Amino acid sequence: KEDSRRDRSAKATVQAILVGMQWLQLNYDEGPFYQTDRMDRYAEVIQTLLDQGDAYYCYCSKQELNELREQQMAAKQKPRYDGRYRDFTGSPPEGVKPVIRFRNPLEGSVVIEDQVKGRVEIQNSELDDLIIARSDGSPTYNLTVVVDDLDMKITHVVRGDDHLNNTPRQLNILKALGQSAPIYAHVPMILGEDGKRLSKRHGAVSVMQYAEDGFLSEALMNYLVRLGWSHGDQEMFTREQMIDLFSLDGINRAPSTFSPKKLQWLNEQYLKSSEPAEIASLIEQQLLASGIDTSAGPDPEAVVVALRERSKNLNDMAVTARWFYQLPDGYDEKAAKKQFTAESAEVLAGFKQRISEISAWDQDNLKQAVAAHADAQGLKMGQVGMPLRIALTGGTNSPDIGLTLALIGRESVIQRLDKAVEFIQCQ
Repeated sequence: KEDSRRDRSAKATVQAILVGMQWLQLNYDEGPFYQTDRMDRYAEVIQTLLDQGDAYYCYCSKQELNELREQQMAAKQKPRYDGRYRDFTGSPPEGVKPVIRFRNPLEGSVVIEDQVKGRVEIQNSELDDLIIARSDGSPTYNLTVVVDDLDMKITHVVRGDDHLNNTPRQLNILKALGQSAPIYAHVPMILGEDGKRLSKRHGAVSVMQYAEDGFLSEALMNYLVRLGWSHGDQEMFTREQMIDLFSLDGINRAPSTFSPKKLQWLNEQYLKSSEPAEIASLIEQQLLASGIDTSAGPDPEAVVVALRERSKNLNDMAVTARWFYQLPDGYDEKAAKKQFTAESAEVLAGFKQRISEISAWDQDNLKQAVAAHADAQGLKMGQVGMPLRIALTGGTNSPDIGLTLALIGRESVIQRLDKAVEFIQCQ
């Protein structure tokens, strides 16, 4: 965890990162390690750079630096530190706590053999002497990441291309320490659908917000991997395939666009293709959290199979699954006004009588019973099926009517029919 500024290291932020990783099943082999626990190590490296002459104290005040910046901008020059304390040998000014700057080479260039961008060369003359320790002694990002990568024996650094400008600075620090560089791969930034860098105004949310919104972790992981990488035309990958097939060669060079609709589509595919037992476990957790006991109702796996073709996410499925385990607490107002008539009360009461005589309570027999009841009443299938759906579920959307009846069960179906008839008669 990069938290070299102690005042920015909030426990809640760290916990959110770890919880998000756990939900995505991004398990780590060691650690986590915190930069705030490694301050002595950073101080040791900074002192080494000072002793070697590769770093120096800079006593510039904020006012001096602001004035320098204004002068350079007025002259249409790139704002940068001018190295005024680079070779300073005089007495330090009083009352100024110095920062420590890295003594960047003045000549030559830095070459980055980037695995995504290709060969990138930066002239040292374009770089100034960056601060590696603030006036309070705390190390800066470009110093800490170099030390961390060295100590953790990092072989590959894969990060956003907004860090590309930092890389030549880090390479020069590595060189000053006599160390070889890791392999770098700078991936393009993710854009919103308007072509601008993804931000909160595009609806970008935390990882766990997707969990709360009913997305499957496998779907989000698949989407994020596929967003900046491809393997032919394949869209869906198991975790094992992601690991086995991934290579830096497959990373897209052009920025990718974050599409909520594509993520939604992928989540729907995972709901349809995942093992029913896995989805059922998640749905049961949601129902139990809402105070709904599934033990006396239909098999949750059977409910998942019935609902997954029409569900967008886990929350959507859980809301619909409720009425398999409890009677509707009300009816869709518009649907009830149209379908719940005196005639439909007779239809529902008659259907109750018909199903009480059915011996084999299964989808096919029940669907045939609905059709037979419609024929007997001289009605169309919808004139029986629609009020029946509302009576059973409170609304007009449900799986196949025979399957819905079969899953709810005879006793609960009769209770719902009685309740609906009573509701109609009271209107």
